[in-house]
Amino acid sequence: MSGSTTSDQLVRSGGERDRPLLVTEDEELLDDLLRLCAAAGALPEVAHHPPRRTAEWEAAPLVVVGADCADRLSGAGRRAGVIIAGRDADDVAVLRQAVAVGAERVLALPDGERWLVDRIADAVEGAGPPALTVAVIGGRGGAGASTLAAALAVTAARTGERTLLVDGDPLGGGLDVLLGGEQEKGLRWPAFAESRGRVAGGALAESLPRLHSLRVLSWDRGAEVAIPPPAVRAVLAAARRRGGVVVVDLPRRVDRAVAEALAQVDVGLLLVPAELRAVAAARRVADGVRAELGDVRVVACGPPGPGSGGRPTAQEVARLVGLPLAGELPWEAGLSEDLARGRAPGGRARGPLARFCTGFWARVRAGEPGAAAVGADRGAASEPGGAAE
Repeated sequence: MSGSTTSDQLVRSGGERDRPLLVTEDEELLDDLLRLCAAAGALPEVAHHPPRRTAEWEAAPLVVVGADCADRLSGAGRRAGVIIAGRDADDVAVLRQAVAVGAERVLALPDGERWLVDRIADAVEGAGPPALTVAVIGGRGGAGASTLAAALAVTAARTGERTLLVDGDPLGGGLDVLLGGEQEKGLRWPAFAESRGRVAGGALAESLPRLHSLRVLSWDRGAEVAIPPPAVRAVLAAARRRGGVVVVDLPRRVDRAVAEALAQVDVGLLLVPAELRAVAAARRVADGVRAELGDVRVVACGPPGPGSGGRPTAQEVARLVGLPLAGELPWEAGLSEDLARGRAPGGRARGPLARFCTGFWARVRAGEPGAAAVGADRGAASEPGGAAE
């Protein structure tokens, strides 16, 4: 057989039971179906004739039958998730056979390729609610957005939530460095620069470094500091389809790539130090973020040391920025020393940072006012395309 396509990149699915079944004797069609399976993140089983009520036939999450074998389906037994694929979707004989066996769809290639890739990926990955996706943006430079993003992810993972932390700021120094994992093996953003369309969510996570019970997509130390917007869209859509929690650390300036990320976010947190200059800067940042995301909230962070020193209160900060208040984040003494020793942000379960994050997740999960979009399928449909790991 010539031209078969396999992939050793991020398009690999889970166990053997998750393999779709391809049934055809047409080698050219089989090559096309193998290529589409690879694009969907699936490693299929192949049969050259329809099985007769075998475990293989019943257990496959999806069966794609070539039109050349459609007239031999009668002995296989009816089941959900059968697609008949060929070159002519209007072949009357094939249509009749599809009706007889209860096929889900008769598909003509190449016109139906994109639909079939998505259908295969959905079958392999399984259907479930999309990840609750939270973006963290600094109201001014040095506000501590990366630290808060990491702490939110660490706190979610500590409760057993399947968690993925995404570094959306190429000039931020790398979240893997912040978490003490710059030497950990795994892919970084530049490896995904050519991603388009559908990326397998489970395989995406498996390809990333695992730090503090969560997966981290960060930047390497190379010169590349931009990822094309279609790649951002594809990768974040895959992360959301995986379910659980996704936390994205974003820069203050909303360019096309950041806009693609915000299009798949449920809740945005704007971290604003309780000082007038930071409030003035945050108002400009908020204007850009609100143009892309409806649910944006302020996290007011206090200064180091005791006392407010005449600074605005958390409520005043939120009012001046013009956004609802998500909460107040007190200063955590000893945080710099903890990071230097390899302790992750939020690693102190009773510290101010972890307490804020725990309370935030509880409020959002409870559906506090303003959280109506949480968990809605914002990003999973935006393609032009638990247990912690």
